[in-house]
Amino acid sequence: MDAVSWAVRFRIRQQVRQSLWAVPLLGAIAGVVVSRIDVALEGRWQLPAGWSYSSGTASSVLAAIAGAMVGLLGLVVTITVLVVQMATGTLSARFMRLWYRDRVQKITLAAFTATFTFSYALLRRIEPDSVPDIGVSAAGVAVTLDLILLLVYVDRFLHMLRPVAVAAAMAQAGLRIIRLMGDRSQVPYGESGNGSAGTLGRRKPDVRVRAGQSGAIQAVHTEGLVRWATRHSAVCVLPHAVGDFVIEGGVVVDVYGVAGTKEARRLRGMVALGHERTIDQDPAFALRIMVDIAIRALSPAVNDPTTATQLINHIGAFLTRIGSSETATRRIWLDPAARLRLVIPSRTWEDYLQLGVSEIRLYGVTSAQTSRRLRAMLSDLAEQVPADRRPAVAHQLTVLDRVVASSVSDPDDRRLALGQDEQGIGGAGRHTAVDRSG
Repeated sequence: MDAVSWAVRFRIRQQVRQSLWAVPLLGAIAGVVVSRIDVALEGRWQLPAGWSYSSGTASSVLAAIAGAMVGLLGLVVTITVLVVQMATGTLSARFMRLWYRDRVQKITLAAFTATFTFSYALLRRIEPDSVPDIGVSAAGVAVTLDLILLLVYVDRFLHMLRPVAVAAAMAQAGLRIIRLMGDRSQVPYGESGNGSAGTLGRRKPDVRVRAGQSGAIQAVHTEGLVRWATRHSAVCVLPHAVGDFVIEGGVVVDVYGVAGTKEARRLRGMVALGHERTIDQDPAFALRIMVDIAIRALSPAVNDPTTATQLINHIGAFLTRIGSSETATRRIWLDPAARLRLVIPSRTWEDYLQLGVSEIRLYGVTSAQTSRRLRAMLSDLAEQVPADRRPAVAHQLTVLDRVVASSVSDPDDRRLALGQDEQGIGGAGRHTAVDRSG
């Protein structure tokens, strides 16, 4: 048995990816290491006379650089706090979990800490007859690069934290996860030598593995479960999808085909639980964040339907890709002999469509801009998705017409709201608005 389970390793990776100290700590260590390398190189290379420093000048320069780096670190921390306040107030608190992973932010902090430790380490080695000329010059170059990096950092987050930029990032992240999931072994329902997924649901499981703590399912080690099931000639079935919250003692894995197993701990360690959902194996979480931002913009306290319209643009692109892919009710894995080994619930096309549309329709029903853009998005979906998925889109269009007709009393306003427009209001509408209120 592994000393550390896959779930624990997954949580450690999550904490490292989301921490704001791990990469800067590596930068601090790197600064010290580079300073030792610089000391070893001093005297071997001769710099031009203009690049030589007195001990007093070198001390002043390095001390100023070290102090400046501390000040820049404080500035970045201040910006980070302001960003958190702004993002949670205008976007979605769920987005912050992904923002913590931003590489530019971590590289910026790491560069500052590396320059600080490099300068401080060299400062300790300055003597009247021994001045690290190469190191002082390198520190000056590092400060210049750090200032450029700071400007990139500020520019990036000024643009990145706009709602439309967040929507684009979330859509891309969700679609990337879908592509990764599609690369894995996935086949439709079918009978296999040890039964089908449908028949297993009617049998009582031989072993039920229960959660040792409460939490949301963040990820599943599918390869490990398949290997275990193959080795034991069993089938593992997860009753909950990735993203579902499981209470302590709740079932996380049902095992069929094994009368008894002492490896419940190993199986439990292949399902990672955490305080909240992550996007790593849960593309619907990206859609959830986009919808959260859209409905917040539709709040009467904000009243910003244009932002909601921009979010609908990216929600539509996301749903179009989902609707064009094969998303089965359940995802199943087979072993090399084509025998069923693992079943994990997965969202259907209707689930994704309802998540992306229903709340925006509910909170934006009185906004003609929102209803018109939502209708245009659904019309595009009806043309893009396969024929067997179009009835669900048609149903959403029918519900949208019914809700708008019952909520908007004035005939002219109703006629406007029942139209469709790629920009909400002001675009080149493709169809003439028709009063469907009856």
